[in-house]
Amino acid sequence: MSTEHHGHAHHQHEPGQSHSHDRREHHHSHDQRAHRSRLSRLRHRLRHLLTPHSHEAADKVDAALESSARGIRALWISLAVLGVTAAAQAGVVVISGSVALLGDTVHNAADALTAVPLGIAFVLGRRAATRRFTYGYGRAEDLAGLVIVLTIAASAVFTGWTAIDRLLDPRPVDHIPVVAAAAVIGFAGNEWVARYRIRVGREIGSAALVADGLHARTDGFTSLAVLLGAGGAALGWQLADPIVGLAITAALLLVLRDAAREVFRRVMDAIDPALVDTAERALREVPGVQDVGELRLRWIGHRLRAEVALVVDGEASVRHAHRIAVEAEHALLHAVPGLTAALVHADPSPAPGETDPHLVLAHHAAA
Repeated sequence: MSTEHHGHAHHQHEPGQSHSHDRREHHHSHDQRAHRSRLSRLRHRLRHLLTPHSHEAADKVDAALESSARGIRALWISLAVLGVTAAAQAGVVVISGSVALLGDTVHNAADALTAVPLGIAFVLGRRAATRRFTYGYGRAEDLAGLVIVLTIAASAVFTGWTAIDRLLDPRPVDHIPVVAAAAVIGFAGNEWVARYRIRVGREIGSAALVADGLHARTDGFTSLAVLLGAGGAALGWQLADPIVGLAITAALLLVLRDAAREVFRRVMDAIDPALVDTAERALREVPGVQDVGELRLRWIGHRLRAEVALVVDGEASVRHAHRIAVEAEHALLHAVPGLTAALVHADPSPAPGETDPHLVLAHHAAA
């Protein structure tokens, strides 16, 4: 038999001596340890509940897949809403001949169809990285953003051309009350889709989805312009309809400018400077970090990655420096929204008389 029991040495008792006192001490000590263990687990769970995050590679992938799934769901729901809206407006265009409503219908149809390339991009973005595409397929989302910009440009050209043609050859608008009702339907459908796309796009960090939402919002305001054109036509002013068509074209050009600027910045790896400031503050608060060197952030689709060089104690062991790097990545994952991965490099603090350890790379940097 073992001579130890729960860490206490076994000892003999005189005949008739009671074991109850030892049992009470043993159970009391055991209960204290169990209580402290439960409190520790509870504090750990509360801390992670209040600051949710993930450090395991598989969990990071799951979060990225969930954001892609939300983007795909937003696209298909908005595609259905805009598809029904465009179909209803198309029927009114046929019976009324309103060029302003035609332009609005084209916008809605084009906006609905932009869900196709963006949906394909989200599906591609969920594929695992390969030895050829080592960062994965997130850039497909940025390419879809370019397709959306081209679609907005094509819609503006078509609407402008149709409005000018009707301005040179005015024609009466029939069934004006129905046109007005279709304009209201168009505004309601587009505004709902715009709010939904912009909200989801910002939550998952998708510039393309936000651009698509801005497009839908402008289409909603153009539907209100169609309503004004219908009012002018009801008063007998035939030029009201094509003039509203030109106003819709101008609005589309403004949206084109904003969407193109947003997508261009994303393609060129532009980042909000506030995110860089947030990352630097988080890194400087990590124990053992003496300074923050090079810090880079970039979007790959709607996923954010970071690369950072930290200055640590030059006498620190490799294990200690690695521990500081892991804690720095941990801090970044907490502090920077949308961040899914960070590559942290630890540089030793310079010692008096020591040459720069990166000197061997200087000629490559100059090149």
